[in-house]
Amino acid sequence: MQIGVDTQRAVENRRVFVIDSDDVVSAGLQFMLADEMETHVFASSAEALAKARSWPPELAIVGAALLEQEGAAVISKLREALPQLRILVVCFDAEDALVKEALALGAASTLLRPLKLENVRRKVDAQLGRRTALEIPVVVR
Repeated sequence: MQIGVDTQRAVENRRVFVIDSDDVVSAGLQFMLADEMETHVFASSAEALAKARSWPPELAIVGAALLEQEGAAVISKLREALPQLRILVVCFDAEDALVKEALALGAASTLLRPLKLENVRRKVDAQLGRRTALEIPVVVR
């Protein structure tokens, strides 16, 4: 089922890697993104880098669970192997020390949990250089 899918974006065939050892987060992100882009899920950075040799991604979404397992240095490893790669970090708190270290090592931004479809797609689109809708909340008193 496609929810709010822009057909123009669906045929662009942009490649995104979700790299996280948390199966629930990975499956959720794959579900949210698969309609508009080619989305691949990996449980480790080694698996992702092996696949990236033949299918380089434009964006990697790295989960906090992976950062805890492999350390923030995984960001450097990804950036070294794929210099043009944009990286988002999925986390509960952007002020977490490990997340701050990942940002300092080259991650572009964070995706805060709980994940919401429109927030995930908006953030991913921005990282891929796609135009995103500007939303200004209107407060009526």
